[in-house]
Amino acid sequence: MYRLANLCTLNKVLFLLGIPYLLFYRFMVEWVLGVEIPWRARIGKELAVHHGQALVVSPGTVIGNNCSVRQSTTIGGKGFDRSNHTGSPIIGNNVHIGSNVCILGPIQIGNNVQIASGSVVIRDIPDNCTVVGNPGRIIYKK
Repeated sequence: MYRLANLCTLNKVLFLLGIPYLLFYRFMVEWVLGVEIPWRARIGKELAVHHGQALVVSPGTVIGNNCSVRQSTTIGGKGFDRSNHTGSPIIGNNVHIGSNVCILGPIQIGNNVQIASGSVVIRDIPDNCTVVGNPGRIIYKK
């Protein structure tokens, strides 16, 4: 459903033609499934959402290929004020995110990263790492 909704954002004509579908998408995904994945987010191939309840992704987020996300996870900006949105995370390829994780701010998560359940990530993470804790710290690096 996300892929078709994202396609509607490519130009104004597709957006206008796709408004009924976008409304349907928002109702089904957010209200019925309890998952907030906006159609403006850029998500690579093969994203696996395991137990997606209470998953929140901000519109500016970029997620790479072959990633997985578990329930009760927030991926977005650190704050919001009416004049502007804060930056959103850029997540690399092959990143596995546990449950109850917060990834906040204009940070970059490298490729092949494991983020343990309950972690709060507010700083950049290089490639090939395992991150745990609040605030998230690297416990293993290849």
